[in-house]
Amino acid sequence: MTAAEKDLFTLLASLHPVVREGEYVYALWPHGKPLGGHIAAAVREAEGLTVVLPRPDADALGLSYDFVAAWITLQVHSSLEAVGLTAAVGAALTEAKISCNVLAGFHHDHLLVPAADAERALEVLHELSAGSRSANGGQLPAPALVLRTEQPADRHAILALTAAAFAISPLTGLPVDGEPEEVELLRRLFDCEEYLPDFSIVAELDGEIVGHVISTRGWAGELQLLGLGPLGVTPRLQRHGIGSALMKETIDRANAAGERGIALLGSPDYYARFGFVPSTSLGVQTPDPAWAERFQLLPLAVWPGGISAAFRYAKPFGVPTSAA
Repeated sequence: MTAAEKDLFTLLASLHPVVREGEYVYALWPHGKPLGGHIAAAVREAEGLTVVLPRPDADALGLSYDFVAAWITLQVHSSLEAVGLTAAVGAALTEAKISCNVLAGFHHDHLLVPAADAERALEVLHELSAGSRSANGGQLPAPALVLRTEQPADRHAILALTAAAFAISPLTGLPVDGEPEEVELLRRLFDCEEYLPDFSIVAELDGEIVGHVISTRGWAGELQLLGLGPLGVTPRLQRHGIGSALMKETIDRANAAGERGIALLGSPDYYARFGFVPSTSLGVQTPDPAWAERFQLLPLAVWPGGISAAFRYAKPFGVPTSAA
């Protein structure tokens, strides 16, 4: 049996978080009732027995619960005598405003986080692990992520990456029939008048393009803005912080270039961390009323304020410009 690891830097650099399938809940087990269901953990207290089990089992047994969680296992063999791992993981998730309950097993530590925050928690943990590798004097070295401006020779790889990244629809969660529409959109954006070379950015890892984001010229009335998207990351490396790195690079470039703001359509839970807010809160109406709060805007350092106009994307998006 492999010896359990005690060194904090090594533990953090080797976290390898994995989500267990399904949703889990905490429930108080009825006194005197024989144990049933697929109980994954239990804690005996003076007040009774707390169990953690799959949500469908709790429903079938008629158990009440409030907290619905995703179960993340840190697949590093941590010693029960290790110092600081729980504190470091807890601090990183706290900073991201993600609640976390920790269960320590003989081989691994397990985190139960709100089910809706599972993907964001994985990204935080991957970023924590990558930062620890960097800070640990090169232990467990990993290839450095390179962010650079897209070149025409990159486009075949970018389109292939985009096809893979959007093979599962982000809206429905179902496989896409044929080529994802984001691929053709990207082809047209590369060739349109609103294309901005400095805002087509690739992420490269060990010589391989593993992520890409593009922002093209957009407008709110006469005010020039950036319209961001699509953003894609190769599936095997999603939730490893590459998307966040591309977003931060875009924001840094936009501020340096004196851009006024960045608009996008996406998950408010994800993009709020970068400072995006519903566009209507800043006087910018959505191109399509059906988008509601999913259409967001990041006001940059030179945001002028006092705007009251609908956003217009670059022509390849094909969004009606009269919508408000």
